[in-house]
Amino acid sequence: MKIQKEQITDFNKNGLQNHNENFDFLAQNLAKNGHNVTDIVSKLSEFQVAIPSWALGAGGTRFGRFGFYGEPSSLEQKIEDVGVLHSLTQTAGAVSLHIPWDIPSDYKAIKEKADALHIKFDAVNSNTFQDQKNATETYKYGSLSNISQAVREQAIQHNLDVIKIGDKLGSKALTVWLADGSCFPGQNNFQTAFQNTQDSLIDIYKGLPHDWKMLVEYKPYEPNFYSTVIQDWGASLMLANGCGDKAYTLVDLGHHLPNSNIEQIVSILQLKGKLGGFHFNDSKYGDDDLTVGSIKPYALFLIFNELVYGMANNPQNPDLAWMIDASHNVKDPLEDLIQSLEAIQEAYAKALLINQEELKAAQANNDVVKCQEILQGAYRTDVRPLLEKARLNRGGVISPIDAYRALNVRGELIQERGKNTVATGL
Repeated sequence: MKIQKEQITDFNKNGLQNHNENFDFLAQNLAKNGHNVTDIVSKLSEFQVAIPSWALGAGGTRFGRFGFYGEPSSLEQKIEDVGVLHSLTQTAGAVSLHIPWDIPSDYKAIKEKADALHIKFDAVNSNTFQDQKNATETYKYGSLSNISQAVREQAIQHNLDVIKIGDKLGSKALTVWLADGSCFPGQNNFQTAFQNTQDSLIDIYKGLPHDWKMLVEYKPYEPNFYSTVIQDWGASLMLANGCGDKAYTLVDLGHHLPNSNIEQIVSILQLKGKLGGFHFNDSKYGDDDLTVGSIKPYALFLIFNELVYGMANNPQNPDLAWMIDASHNVKDPLEDLIQSLEAIQEAYAKALLINQEELKAAQANNDVVKCQEILQGAYRTDVRPLLEKARLNRGGVISPIDAYRALNVRGELIQERGKNTVATGL
């Protein structure tokens, strides 16, 4: 399915007057307070977030999976779904593939389809947390950290193969997430597992094209609950530093112990020039992979405050790879992603309203109350008209969820694909 420009224009007609009134009111108030509204809208228009290919179908848990009608059963259909999201939101201009779930059968055709929908290929993701068909070795007891050299070599080669696939598509980064770890005390030697991982990552790093990055992800638990080899940002940073200048830490919002100060983590990583990418999701208890902003929107805003400051003040840090990493079980996957994109843009817009010079002055005077007032003043601002203007400027819709339903996108997908299709992935 492809949404036509005429459909977007027709949908926007009914809400355009209301949008203009709301935008003009907000823009005038922001301008009075010294904000450059045009600049903020421009930054929102340029901000693009990659859609994970595995999130376009229904999610699941170890207890089961409830399918969703009209799921994309091929990479081509997944690209089409990202195209639908991008046509509505104008902020989903990239897709992040997971290999081997989404290996193209025809690279030229896939690139042409993505180009036609204005979709780029973001970081490619390797998979050594599952045994693959016809594999000679098992990852039951780890991959890059495994005590067996044969297992490590198989995992290294898989990552090198993923790089080659991504290079053909125009991707510029490899994301490495390991499930490696232990279930019980004494199962692994921590130092050996860590050193094996470092040596394996160095071998993968050697295979990176000159203009690529390696993004090293971390996670404190799951699927191993006694220990994980890359358990936190410090371990990731050490491994990245051990590889070289093109290796960075990747922060996933769900990959932290409860109440971790994620905004402090991203701030320090940017200061050191080692924050390479960001995975957006939300959680109540752990790595729940819930819709972005659905549980802790203020925490997301505080993280974006640090990200915005870092992007402006840390030229030593590269441009960041932004991606959603969510996989919900009961929502329409595309509606879930639309809500996530909206929450990300909203947090970003509010962070752009923070007067950093005023905040610095309050910090220098130890005026704690003023610091809080500055942050919460920006957070309490209804920035949705700014998001709407950014979408309209790029040819998107005023209200993506309303348009998705009004255009009966899910119904059209079911009509095209049927009710029994199953997306590749988890």
